[in-house]
Amino acid sequence: MSLFSHRAQPSVKTSTSSPAASTGWKRSTSNSLNAKHRRATMPPWLINTGSLIIMGLLVLLSLSIGVADFSWSGFLRSLINHSANSDSSLFLVSRLPRTIAIILTGISMAVAGMIIQVVLKNRFVEPSMVGATQSAALGLLVVSLLFPASALIIKMGVATVAAVFGMMLFMLLIHRIPPTDFLMIPLIGIVFGGILEAVTTFIAYQTESLQMLSVWQFGDFSGVLAGRYELLWLTGGLCILAYIIADKLTIVGLGDNIALNLGISKRQVTWLGVGMVAMMSAVVVVTVGMIPFIGLVVPNIVSRLMGDKLRRSLPAVALLGASAVLLCDIIGRSIRYPFEVPVATVFGVVGTVLFLWLLLRAPADR
Repeated sequence: MSLFSHRAQPSVKTSTSSPAASTGWKRSTSNSLNAKHRRATMPPWLINTGSLIIMGLLVLLSLSIGVADFSWSGFLRSLINHSANSDSSLFLVSRLPRTIAIILTGISMAVAGMIIQVVLKNRFVEPSMVGATQSAALGLLVVSLLFPASALIIKMGVATVAAVFGMMLFMLLIHRIPPTDFLMIPLIGIVFGGILEAVTTFIAYQTESLQMLSVWQFGDFSGVLAGRYELLWLTGGLCILAYIIADKLTIVGLGDNIALNLGISKRQVTWLGVGMVAMMSAVVVVTVGMIPFIGLVVPNIVSRLMGDKLRRSLPAVALLGASAVLLCDIIGRSIRYPFEVPVATVFGVVGTVLFLWLLLRAPADR
């Protein structure tokens, strides 16, 4: 049985049995939970090692590509002679910060997608399909119009609160949907996100802020420099927290009755996951803009290869997310050189194709 299956969980009756019986029950329940996980088709160490090698090659390629002249020999001479030159300055100010920002963005959005899929028990959702990124952009636009001189951390806080409220509204909308209609949730999410984007665009049009809004609606790393991306390190800390609570998220994803009988507070874990997804989405929107489909495509690919155990699959999700965004950024910088195509455009095309493939293939996996 899959981790995100919507079939009704069997009710478990509580009893006042002896400690030995309770221990035996927990052991048998733990074994049954492990049996319900989708089995991995490939060894985790093989997938992680391959992903790490691919990401390393993409990092070297990303550091080497750009409009400005850069040579590795000049950079190495700067390191050996302990003196700054044009190559070392370009590397430290532009190339390295951009690559780090790409990696952190890919990791955070992929992990956020995995978390929201577990919380909603649906494989076909991600932050841009539950109103998180659209709400963050709306909150960011409002605070920028009302308080244009506010600090970046305040704008990020307002965007995070807006993302949380947007996700709460979405969860209220899908509350009455039968669990078997698992394709209705992403469809409602797409409509909900479209409404939020329309409202945001209308406000921007009325206030002549469309150009400012376009910076947040299309993920682009061309403006990333040293001193303009450091907020993304917060998402790295949130990803570490997600790994720490991975087992609790897995139990919550298995069903309400199982979480209750294993002593896990479903409400606390759910809202913690929602808050983490909202903050990740807000930080990414504030720093580089929206990048859709990362949180949808990457977790599904990893789940098909490694199964549903969250603690085992999260490292692979992070590595594959970083590699995917690196690859799309390299493609965007290469196809119209010396001009750039935004990463959101490249990944939007690739992600749409993969999303349709996942939708069409889903019935065969049930």
